[in-house]
Amino acid sequence: MASTLDISLVNQISKSFIGGKWVEEKSRKNYEITDPYDRSVVSTVQLANKGQIKEAFEAAKEAQKEWKKTTVDERREILTKALNYLKENKEEIVQLITRETGGTRLKAEVEFGFGVGDIVDTIPMVDEIYQPKDYTSGTPNKLNRVYRLPLGVITSITPFNFPFNMATRTIFPALALGNAVVHKPDVQVGLVGGQIFAKAFEEAGLPAGIFNSILTDVEEAGDEFITNPNSDFISFTGSTAVGKHIKEKTGTSMKRLALELGGNNPLVILEDADIDQAVKIATFGKFMHNGQICAITNRIIVHEAIYDEFVSKYIERVKNLKAGDPKDPATIIGPLINEKQADKVMGLVEKAKEEGLKVALEGERNGNVISPYVFVDVPNKSTLASTEVFGPIAQVIPVKSDEEAIQVANDTEFGLSAAIVTSDLEKGERLALEIESGTTHVNDMPAVLEANVPFGGVKNSGIGRFGHEWVVEEFTTTKWVSVQKEKLDYPF
Repeated sequence: MASTLDISLVNQISKSFIGGKWVEEKSRKNYEITDPYDRSVVSTVQLANKGQIKEAFEAAKEAQKEWKKTTVDERREILTKALNYLKENKEEIVQLITRETGGTRLKAEVEFGFGVGDIVDTIPMVDEIYQPKDYTSGTPNKLNRVYRLPLGVITSITPFNFPFNMATRTIFPALALGNAVVHKPDVQVGLVGGQIFAKAFEEAGLPAGIFNSILTDVEEAGDEFITNPNSDFISFTGSTAVGKHIKEKTGTSMKRLALELGGNNPLVILEDADIDQAVKIATFGKFMHNGQICAITNRIIVHEAIYDEFVSKYIERVKNLKAGDPKDPATIIGPLINEKQADKVMGLVEKAKEEGLKVALEGERNGNVISPYVFVDVPNKSTLASTEVFGPIAQVIPVKSDEEAIQVANDTEFGLSAAIVTSDLEKGERLALEIESGTTHVNDMPAVLEANVPFGGVKNSGIGRFGHEWVVEEFTTTKWVSVQKEKLDYPF
């Protein structure tokens, strides 16, 4: 199915944006951004080198000195103009999401909607800085005031799976709160993950240097994004391995971190669950964007009393999901991001078979497209159940009781998100508190995201929180100012 993507827009944003300018990259190394489905070239970009990354941080550090002094109205106007630009170019952005990520039209629409929603919720944050909150004092005639001030320069590093939405939740709050940003999208999705925002801010009149978005790779960048001395905060979404590397490299510095990392998210289906609804939750909550979501369902844990009926109905529903070209509106399962990721997922399938796991629904691979697999009677200690799959491979684990279900849910090094399906809402909420995860949802899937509540993980799933008041805490520094209104009599 032919794409009508606006090539003129693609050409405008196929460079790094540093210090308010679209620059020629100095690495002399080209990178082809390709469509994961048919491997057609979306854009050929040059990669920035380490020297240009340093220039971006220097520009951000200098520009932020003035940006932090801007008025609430100035910041609100620029952010609103940028939002309007993105809304006006929705069709091109949705097509870019499909072309770069391999996501279906549904996925692209959902991602765009989440991203725009983030920005709408962010704009009121312009009021959060320099607004004092008064506290009482034990000293006579002393006024205590606490201010939130801009933190400085925020490093933003985002992944390939939901690049538009993962960027909006860091970039826009950071700017609203008077910070500057140096952003690194995954270059595989560099246009919709970064450069479209540079274009929006350019059109909105954002002062040069406040937002910088760099197209590069690890070979060129090394650790510059995480070790640069002009960065005050690192916002990273990605793998646990890289998150641990960031923590190690910044361990001797005073940089603050928000790391949203991997997950092995359980969907717990209790004995009293509505089975038909549980099947719907387990289907959408596993196969949205082909399973390539950090908070996606990874393990489906089902009480033995309803296990057989659930498995039968689940397989019947899953086997009818259409896999193929994400540009076809009927497609539910599109391609994984690249051949390496598809190889990894198929390797997990082969490993599961080698370990004797039972295949209840056999999928197949066609290029980067993998149609759904369903494994049943899966031991929680198996390689499959211990791994963040990040692909369209479902696994169902039987348990004998609610207590065992919670125990199995917690038996993992990860703790990002979870869900419980039950007819007893009070019990569901009580058990939600027993699951070791940053979020738990009753009668919904684990992959739920809203901008006005905290999102983040525990254990090896990360540190820090995104979400309105929590991201304000992350992206500002707190300052106490006291004013002594009358002279004090000191003892010496």
